[in-house]
Amino acid sequence: MTKVQTTIRTAASFAGVGLHTGRPVRMTIRPAAAHFGIWFRRTDISDRDGLIPARYDFVPDARLCTRLRNADGAEVQTIEHLMAALAGCGIHNALIEIDGPEVPILDGSAAPFVRAILARGIQRQPAPIHAIEVLHPVTVTDGAAHATLRPNDGLTMRFSIEFDDAAIGRQERQADLSNGHFVRELCDSRTFCRASDIDAMRAAGLALGGTYENAVVVDGDRVLSPGGLRHADEAVRHKMLDALGDLALAGAPLLARYEAHRAGHALTNRLLRALFAVPGATRMVEIAGERAARLPGVGVGAEDLAHVA
Repeated sequence: MTKVQTTIRTAASFAGVGLHTGRPVRMTIRPAAAHFGIWFRRTDISDRDGLIPARYDFVPDARLCTRLRNADGAEVQTIEHLMAALAGCGIHNALIEIDGPEVPILDGSAAPFVRAILARGIQRQPAPIHAIEVLHPVTVTDGAAHATLRPNDGLTMRFSIEFDDAAIGRQERQADLSNGHFVRELCDSRTFCRASDIDAMRAAGLALGGTYENAVVVDGDRVLSPGGLRHADEAVRHKMLDALGDLALAGAPLLARYEAHRAGHALTNRLLRALFAVPGATRMVEIAGERAARLPGVGVGAEDLAHVA
């Protein structure tokens, strides 16, 4: 059966604070027409264009989080968890209205967004799905960190991380993101940091809204956040969550294998820029049948809510 584009069936609203700005913010995910894509609209901006496309080439900075900025200078940051939720639920079209410069951090994972999307339902739309097929491997590096996109029939990942803190250490995980794997296995994994980094981040004007309730904080072999870890390898699962959100800025689902070691938002954005800069490295294809059925989010439903923290 031909697969079609989707949007959220009814609007979902959220209120919280930004992780880095600490500012209160209200945000609503609204349904959008087929072929609309994913856009943000800053409702608090009236003197210039407040519409911002969720595209990799509108990312001016990806230090600690992913930021978007349009030609008029309107910005929204820390979008990666929301973008991962939209991609992981198979949402192709949505308008996100937000009254501040940062998506609310909520519990530090994508689970609250996933829960709201699935609770409100996913609306099928009369338009075929187009995907970006990766035809040639592309790699970017930054010291010991590296990230690669390779040809693949669906979207799969292999990610490894390495930290001195024994509470994290070295972790590696692979995933085939088809058939709701993101919702069941990755979406509830929270952002994390080392206790030694907090003062430095706050001195730089970052992590002003961070708490032990919306991030996993580790110190050596100790997990300082109440309740401990949701998964023994929560850190690498969260890095994969971030990567899905950043890859969703390609503008369409990717048919690729993503492989990364110690990669972050900036390196994944560099990878997308490198991919689209290579002539013949990609092509846009209309997909259906078994190929379309393997896209992230296809077949996800209310029953998957039981797996969401």
